[in-house]
Amino acid sequence: MNNIASYIDHTILKPETTKEMVRKVCDEAKEYLFSSVCVNPYYVKYAKELLKGTDVNVACVIGFPLGSTLKEVKAFEAMKAIEDGATELDMVINIGALKDRAYEVVLNDIKSVVDIAKEKGLVKVIIETCLLNEEEKIKACELAKKANAQYVKTSTGFSTAGATVEDVALMRKIVGDSMGVKASGGIRDYDKAKKMLDAGASRIGASSSINITKGDKK
Repeated sequence: MNNIASYIDHTILKPETTKEMVRKVCDEAKEYLFSSVCVNPYYVKYAKELLKGTDVNVACVIGFPLGSTLKEVKAFEAMKAIEDGATELDMVINIGALKDRAYEVVLNDIKSVVDIAKEKGLVKVIIETCLLNEEEKIKACELAKKANAQYVKTSTGFSTAGATVEDVALMRKIVGDSMGVKASGGIRDYDKAKKMLDAGASRIGASSSINITKGDKK
């Protein structure tokens, strides 16, 4: 898959991230033609300036990485991110509410971001698969679909584990062809990225994007 770069969200989300690090990632995205650069809210405006005039999108995380902020806070974060130039929003669901079976809370949590994004940007719903059982994974995908989000996403990359082929396949089965599936967390080489795409992923989140693009093995 020679064009694998076009599936990748080139990601830099560590708390110690500096402007110099963001600039490096943006330069790499322009060189390799990644789909987007994914940053924390603080760096959205800066990344947008660096990527001006290119086809590389700016993605911003919302409610990251725990997902337990209030929906009103997520909505405000989403609004500011879009104002600053983000066209993609990767939001973390309220995982505890999902486990409590407070499904209306989770639905409204997702909708709070989707309603802000509207036609201005797409929303990827991070369900943090490593913390969920199969029933919860299915329900999370169903709620994201009901809320009219554009993607479901496996992981933040900050929890106990990342994406698995099995989870990607399950998520694709639940959402069908109407949504994208983003595999993220622990994808560091071409072979693993290819397996995720073969299982149904339509986007890859990675910080090892160049290694993946160059076809590096484990």
